[in-house]
Amino acid sequence: MTVAETANAQDRNASEDDLAQRHLRVFRFKRGDDAARYDSFDVPAGEPETVLEALRWIQLHRDPSLALRHSCLHASCGTCGLRVNGRETLACVTRLDDLFGTITVEPLANLPVVNDLVVDMQPFVERFPSTHPIVRDSEFLPQANPPDGVDAYERFEDCIECGICLSACPVAATDDTYVGPAALAYAQRLLEEPRGVDREAILAWADGDNAAWRCHAAFECTEACPSNVRPAQRIMALRRELRAR
Repeated sequence: MTVAETANAQDRNASEDDLAQRHLRVFRFKRGDDAARYDSFDVPAGEPETVLEALRWIQLHRDPSLALRHSCLHASCGTCGLRVNGRETLACVTRLDDLFGTITVEPLANLPVVNDLVVDMQPFVERFPSTHPIVRDSEFLPQANPPDGVDAYERFEDCIECGICLSACPVAATDDTYVGPAALAYAQRLLEEPRGVDREAILAWADGDNAAWRCHAAFECTEACPSNVRPAQRIMALRRELRAR
């Protein structure tokens, strides 16, 4: 075999190897570590179909110490929010086939890292107004005839509180006192459907130095939101309410 034929055979083998596996570069950090690092893993191509499945494959076959969060597996709970190749996404619905080259997986930004890909969500929750149930009771209209056996309806908010919008927000990256897009979008929804909420209290909260006026209208939060909450547009609506006030 000539040198050229050998080189061509090596190129074919390399291409076949690339097709047979996907390369993941995964953020790692444990409490007590001096610094974070990235570990590289090869996973079979085609067997794990999503980023979440690839991470679970790594847990099962390569490194059981890899920490990540997941729950529903169909984009309803928001638990598996991550950054993949620098963009915020839900790992459970991010397909490997839609990604090219080495896939870099990192935890959400602008929140403390607890363990590898797991962030502390408490600072995210604390940004909301004091009462922010994701499930709210829906009242019956006076003329409504509820079905037999149904005592109450529950209304689920679109926001799944995944923290992705906060991670994508450039203001939150420089100001950890900013309440963030999810909290402001929630406040605007309360004004849109007040249901006994103290409007003046919500408006006073939104008018604070670290609230609605702190937003720079980059719209990165709306771009990243997996639930079509459109937090940036809601913040602009909230500002209109504040101007009218």
